[in-house]
Amino acid sequence: MLKQAVILVGGLGTRLGEITRLVPKPLLEVAGKPFLDYILDELSRYPAIQDIVLLAGHQAGQVIGRYDGKRWRGASISVISEPGPLGTGGALKHAAPQLDARFLLLNGDSFFDFNMFDLTAPVHPRAIVRVALKRDHAGDRYGRVLLDQDFIKTFLPAGARPNGPINSGIYCVDRDVLSFIDEGPCSLEQAVFPRLAEKGQLRATMYDGFFIDIGVPADFERAQTELPARVRRSAVFFDRDGVLNIDKAYVHKVEDFEWVAGAREAIKLCNDRGYLTFVVTNQAGVARGYYGIEAIHALHDWMSADLARIGAHIDEFQYCPYHEEGVVAEWRQASDRRKPAPGMILDCLKGWPVRKESSLLVGDMSHDLQAAAAAGIKGHLFEGGDLLSFIRPLLDADATSQLTRG
Repeated sequence: MLKQAVILVGGLGTRLGEITRLVPKPLLEVAGKPFLDYILDELSRYPAIQDIVLLAGHQAGQVIGRYDGKRWRGASISVISEPGPLGTGGALKHAAPQLDARFLLLNGDSFFDFNMFDLTAPVHPRAIVRVALKRDHAGDRYGRVLLDQDFIKTFLPAGARPNGPINSGIYCVDRDVLSFIDEGPCSLEQAVFPRLAEKGQLRATMYDGFFIDIGVPADFERAQTELPARVRRSAVFFDRDGVLNIDKAYVHKVEDFEWVAGAREAIKLCNDRGYLTFVVTNQAGVARGYYGIEAIHALHDWMSADLARIGAHIDEFQYCPYHEEGVVAEWRQASDRRKPAPGMILDCLKGWPVRKESSLLVGDMSHDLQAAAAAGIKGHLFEGGDLLSFIRPLLDADATSQLTRG
């Protein structure tokens, strides 16, 4: 499972003029916080991403001072400073000792709202680089990408066409790319990608979704209002036992776990539609002494790995190990996180940019729906069957409602 993301934050940002002379472009403030924070927040939605590497150049000391050695939700951040201007390819080669066999690579001056784990899902034949394309992005300041099925054949310069897919600056990369990077300054886009395309090692997937690049003044100003609004999302809360997996009573071992039909696909649909996706599960088996906290974490880690195989993820797992009738003293108490109390849902609402009015919960018990009501979101009772077939019309109805409101 892919665990590393690398972000290129070394560019000079000359088109923005004086404001980037003393501040790295990705650290420019958008609505009160550095643009890079929005990218890190987005990466933090993928619990599997545990290692984030920032490749710094211009004003690298500011990047080091703000981010090096810090944690961003579950991920640790490190900064590698290039000794001189190396270009995007050179910066990557300079970081070679710290690179995993496979990693996400992102430009630090653009934001693209799509399911990044879909880009990491296995495809055959495999290519050294998979590129996320923004579909039909209008405007003349971007180059266009020409495809043969899902293989990139060539790149057209800016202004060559008024519309069509563009390179979003997000890639799933195999470490083998390093063998295509020359020593010294080198550009991935201009020197490496054309060579990969010639060898059939540059594949692409097109996505819809909000995209913005802050490289010119007009788009930097537009980001001030549009980006904060876009990162506030609707959420789907899933109960676990009986909704995502067959309820066999106190499931806590991988060998006992069985996905409900359509459950993984339902989660991926939520991811692809841009919803925050949470699990909120009572785990009284801990208080009753059947298993420990570590068993919950191990099972949820396995679920994340299994979901990653199809390009899906859970943004956060919330669980409550307490029960007032427990036999383990540490966990024997009432808790406002135990459903039907809304604590787990409220913690997600507090910790993430959730659009509460269009969020929903799917549960299989009345106490799930009571928790949803207490938190002020809609609850839906799942009584078995295919979870994908159950969730799709709910999301379709929400999309129609948002179009009507908008």
